[in-house]
Amino acid sequence: MHILFISAPEIFVVLFLALVFFGAKAIPDIARMLGKGMREFKKASDEIKREFDESTSDLKRDINDVQKSLEKQARDLNDDFSKIDDN
Repeated sequence: MHILFISAPEIFVVLFLALVFFGAKAIPDIARMLGKGMREFKKASDEIKREFDESTSDLKRDINDVQKSLEKQARDLNDDFSKIDDN
């Protein structure tokens, strides 16, 4: 089992060292703090993603409008060339 390039024996060594250095009573508190930290990191990254999406929505809309305009112009030109070829 590999999690983030760490093998199972390495995980057990780290857990054993944490148990030795911090003791059995402190491990749940450490795990709780890590869980809170991970939750805050996820919340912050979701907030950054949301702000980025909001700030780029206008740009996306403008790009889509330009794309539609160019597609319409290309169709009109194609129709014009088809009319010229028919004559």
